[in-house]
Amino acid sequence: MQGLMMDYQLTLDAVLRRAETFFGSKEIVTRLPDRSIHRYTYTDMVRRTRQLALALADLGVQPGDRVATLAWNHHQHLEAYFGIPIMGAVLHTLNLRLPAEDLVYIVNHANDRVLLVDQVLLPLVERIRSNSHIEHVIVIGADGAAPEGMLSYEQFIEGFDADTFVQPALDEEQAAAMCYSSGTTGRPKGAVYSHRALVLHSFASAMADTLGVRERDTVLPVVPMFHVNAWGLPFTSTMVGAKQVMPGPFLDPASLLELYQQERVTITAGVPTIWLGLLQMLDKDPTAWDLSSLRVLLVGGQAAPKSMIQRFRDRHGLEVVHAWGMTETSPLGSVAVLSSEMDNLSVAEQDVFRATQGRPAAFVEIRARGEEGLLPWDGASMGELEVRGPWVAAHYYNNPDAEESFTEDGWFRTGDIVTINSAGYIQIQDRAKDVVKSGGEWISSVALENALMGHPAVAEAAVFAVPDPRWLERPMAVVVLREGASVEPEALREYLSGEFPRWWLPDRVEFIEAIPRTSTGKFQKSVLREQYGGASAS
Repeated sequence: MQGLMMDYQLTLDAVLRRAETFFGSKEIVTRLPDRSIHRYTYTDMVRRTRQLALALADLGVQPGDRVATLAWNHHQHLEAYFGIPIMGAVLHTLNLRLPAEDLVYIVNHANDRVLLVDQVLLPLVERIRSNSHIEHVIVIGADGAAPEGMLSYEQFIEGFDADTFVQPALDEEQAAAMCYSSGTTGRPKGAVYSHRALVLHSFASAMADTLGVRERDTVLPVVPMFHVNAWGLPFTSTMVGAKQVMPGPFLDPASLLELYQQERVTITAGVPTIWLGLLQMLDKDPTAWDLSSLRVLLVGGQAAPKSMIQRFRDRHGLEVVHAWGMTETSPLGSVAVLSSEMDNLSVAEQDVFRATQGRPAAFVEIRARGEEGLLPWDGASMGELEVRGPWVAAHYYNNPDAEESFTEDGWFRTGDIVTINSAGYIQIQDRAKDVVKSGGEWISSVALENALMGHPAVAEAAVFAVPDPRWLERPMAVVVLREGASVEPEALREYLSGEFPRWWLPDRVEFIEAIPRTSTGKFQKSVLREQYGGASAS
């Protein structure tokens, strides 16, 4: 017997209509490249989104065509987030921090026909366009100007009447957007998100025990809109009608703190690097900014040190919530929200759970696999995390060689080495490629890094494997010290010895000015392994 419910398609045009109907007067705020503030409403955004859809169709863009964006977080990028999918095309956000050769590969692999680009990023376009299949470049700039042979975004959309837009019938399984992984283990790989996946992902993000985004919130995504759809926050915020604040290219601590205070931001999201910089500035002058509106700082992209979470709370009264996800999971996978069963634990005991990657969101299923098969949820057995769910990739785009990333029974192999405790909380111990395998035993570089960053003299630390003639691999650490601080390597080893067995401790500690990072802000350990791999670890 079948249910007798309507066949209502879960597509992004429905999200847009809801915003127009109920939240038309709510603000969308952008800091422009000249640092001025642009304000308009959801009513304005919906109108311009439909103008963009009409303009793209007039340009010859067909359903299924890929339209790329190379842009920071701003209101025109938000218009592209909806304008491209609602006319049946596919939004393809390009990571502007990737090397030009990677961008050329990605643009050609996705077969992007049109590119929307920020005026300030035109030098990067010049390095990739001649080697790509891009037919049209549309320039987003405050002055409305565009070089010869390119189109001005404002002029491109202004000649079209939004009232003439007729919404085409969309299938919820149609592609709406796509992103490529950062390519740290080979060529970047494309994940293609359906309308259904993005709508369900938005519902999950709005749930109280995940990200809890509400209409009364003011959301500022520091995470770029070119990085896994800014963790889906632009879609979720539009669905619930939250005020959106876009920081543009200004992601330095002072600029962010100014926006938090001025716009009364309640939710913000970014990688640990952003929050470590913010924390250092707040520590210098805790009373300089009024952050009383901020109810949560979402952190993801890399394991956040427990010490950072504690310092934000204890020194500044700010709550950091840890989340985990990947390009292949759209990206929300799990969130470290404490369950009611933990209410009777001490703060120190609760902090252990706050520093995990949390429990999976509704409809995301997890398991861990070791060399002998699936592992128990005992908080100790380490294996590779596998996930499945309605917004988890089933395949990569046009990449049959990458099918080993998926199990025979349809789960995605994340490459994260984890433990899962009896309550279902995930603790990432390492990436499969970064775990230190010493004498046949695994050592978690992430655990060592986070512990090192709890030392008062340490600003940042990265741990990685170096060759060893006896044990095959041993851990090594590189450390960036806090301004004006000093500490001896042996003192750091002694600091770690209170938490880890002696055989876990890095055999060598080097002090450096900065840790190399990937395009998404993660530690680039491949560079460190190459740089120090020939050095003796003993």
